[in-house]
Formats: sequence, structure tokens, C-alpha cells
Amino acid sequence: MTLPHTAAPVPAYGSAALADVLPAVAAGLGLTETDGVPATGLRLPAADRVCVFLIDGLGWELLRSHPDEAPFLTSLLPSSLAGSGRPLTAGFPATTATSLASFGTGRPPGEHGLAGYLVRIPGERRLMNQLRWQPHVTPRSWQPYPTVFRRTHAHGVATCQVSSPTFEFTPLTEVALSGGEFLGRLTGEERMDLAAERLAAADRSLVYTYYSELDGMGHRHGAASDAWRGQLMAVDRLAQRLAEQLPPRSALYITADHGMVDVPTDPAAGARIDMDAPEQEDLRAGMLLLGGEGRARHLYAQPGAESDLLAAWRERLGDRFWIASRDEAIEAGWFGPVVEDRVRGRIGDVVAVAASDAAITATRREPGESSMVGMHGSLLDSELLVPLLEVRRG
Repeated sequence: MTLPHTAAPVPAYGSAALADVLPAVAAGLGLTETDGVPATGLRLPAADRVCVFLIDGLGWELLRSHPDEAPFLTSLLPSSLAGSGRPLTAGFPATTATSLASFGTGRPPGEHGLAGYLVRIPGERRLMNQLRWQPHVTPRSWQPYPTVFRRTHAHGVATCQVSSPTFEFTPLTEVALSGGEFLGRLTGEERMDLAAERLAAADRSLVYTYYSELDGMGHRHGAASDAWRGQLMAVDRLAQRLAEQLPPRSALYITADHGMVDVPTDPAAGARIDMDAPEQEDLRAGMLLLGGEGRARHLYAQPGAESDLLAAWRERLGDRFWIASRDEAIEAGWFGPVVEDRVRGRIGDVVAVAASDAAITATRREPGESSMVGMHGSLLDSELLVPLLEVRRG
């Protein structure tokens, strides 16, 4: 049975997506659409001081299934999404570069343009890695919208990012998270302490802090591993450490960029389709470039081969993947209600999204990514849903 692409879940852009968080926070700090902040239907209680702690890879379903490892975060589940006890959605694909750009700009991928992990540079026969920004393109031409952090800083809110020093001068930080002051700290404990200190340093403040190690552990060992569970315990302690230092008139929001699933590595499971293997010749026919990532692929066709490529992929993999043409994916709303012309060419002629525990790998072209145990990117709840936990101090 071929899965209809229209049956895939669609992110809740405009009301309960990751892109809505900072516009809602900015509204609580007194900014409006006339100040350049994107509109949102998400409503959060106002606070003079707001900290957002983004934990890379902390999916809603993963958190709910590990109460023993994360007792503090679990205790906050009823507070999620303004006390509704429900999750946010990330955008599509549910991957770090796309999600951070959505979070920081307050816009869906169809507007900010970071539409995947590897995407085609329109008009060229090469791919761009939007996480590592390779090959280099001018950041502000690739993503022209100012971040919400820039907007809040310009309107007198003391704004800063507290993160690893590694990220201070990266193009992704420039286009997605810049605005105000960047403060680099190496350890999670240092970041939590400094975030709380900066939150209290002004009457109106917005502080962002970030932790990537949970995601890295999941990629290397899988979310079912002892190593991942140990990292979750460390994250739980960091979140509690930050919450206990909140100054008066403040709110802390704890969220994530995506969840994660473990894709079986045993060849007998048949979960990994290696595009570099000889037996996948029919899937490669008519393909110019293989973009995206294992669970959210952008396929770029040779001129004139778009329909044949779509048909071949649906015939072979349509029972395990939602497979759509570019126009179908856009019409379905996967990338948001609007896809700008400059972004269309970055989206694959064919988009293949995992609807099971399968992944499309490329062991020769992408050896590192292909070796990962934990993966993400799909529209399944395990990857798409993320928390928006809340702690307030009056």
C-alpha cells in the first residue's frame, strides 16, 4: 500500500509550533507586529524577564517515556504549552538547522529558507550543508529576516545568548540566533548560572541558552542507550539548577528542536536503504543530487526526470515513506503556509519522509551520518513533537 502524502502530520505553524515561541515571548515583553515581530496565535503570560532553554534532541515522547531519569522535567509536563499539558511541534524537517532558524526568526521554513539538512543551491549542481554552512554562501542573502532577538534588543530589552563558545561566530548563529550579546561558556553548569545572572541584570530581559550534548549522545549510541539516559539525567539537573535561580518577575521556558528515533542497524532488519549500494540503481535513476538526511530526503532530479523519479520512489518505498513532489509538499503545508520563490528551488523535486523506523542512508557519500543510531527529521510524533515547559517566579 502506498501511503498518501496527505496523511502525514503537518506542523502547527502559527499557533503551536517552535517558530511561535519567541514572537509570543516578545509580545509579553511589549513588542507587536509593528515592531517587526512575526504574528502568532500562541499566547503566553507576560513576564518582564524571560529565559528560553533549548535542549537539542529532547523530544516530547522521549521525555514522557523517561520519568525516572528526568524527574524535574517530568514534573513540569502539565505546564507545557501555556498550561495545556500539550506539546509544540517543530517544523519540517525536524532537524537542528531548520528548527533553530524557525525558533530564532519566528518564521516557518518556507520563509526563512533553511529547508533541510542538505539542500540544493538553486541553479547549481551542488548541495549546501545548512548546519555546517558548507559550501559558504552569504548568510544574509540566504536568510534575510532579522531574528526576534535583534528586534527585542532594538526595543530596549536586554538580550543575550549563553551558549558554547564554538557557536559564537558561525553563519547559522548569525542568521538564526544573533541579537544582543553572545556569552560563551563551556560547561552546562556555567551556562545555567550565567543565564540566571543575566536574566536578573535588567528590568526587562530575554536570555537564550542551549545544550547540544543530549542530541550528540543519541546520534552516537541511540536514545535507548545507557549513555543517552545518563545524559538526560544531567540535563534534568541543569534545568533544575537554572529554575532554582530565577529572579523575581521571570519565566523560564524549556523546549527543544526535535525528537529522535533509533533506526535498527542490523542489515537483517532492512530498515536502512543504502543509496550507494548497487541494488538501489532503480532509485538512483534520474537523480541528480541526494539531499536532506536519512529520515527526510530531498531528491533533486535530472531535467525532465521528475515524474519518473517520483513514481519509482513511490513504487519501491511508498509503504514506508510519505513521498511527495515539491508542489505536493508545499501544498500540504509541510514547510509552512507560504513558501517564498527564493526557497522553492532548495526543496527537492521529490521529498521522502519516513513514516516508519526506516532511513535512507548513503554510506559512501555520507559515512558519518549513515553510521548514526539515533536519527530525526520526519513528521512522526517521535521527532516532530517537543515540549514547552514553563517555570515562573512572581
